[in-house]
Amino acid sequence: MKRILIGAALLALAACGGKEELRPKTGQSLPPKPAAEPTPLTPTQMITPSVQARPQRSDELLKQSQERRDDRFDLPPQ
Repeated sequence: MKRILIGAALLALAACGGKEELRPKTGQSLPPKPAAEPTPLTPTQMITPSVQARPQRSDELLKQSQERRDDRFDLPPQ
């Protein structure tokens, strides 16, 4: 039981690493800047997902119900 507690404490300690600014490895450089960007991106900007990668949720409620149009491909099973 004591070993399990020590193992859990070590695992928790290993999980709380320091937070530092991201940098490329020594001898390497950042990737080239995208053509549409006026300045090179920072490492934090590079790992932040775009709006297309993580779209926002739409909670817009229907304000007016509408009849569905007839769907010619909605056929009964055969």
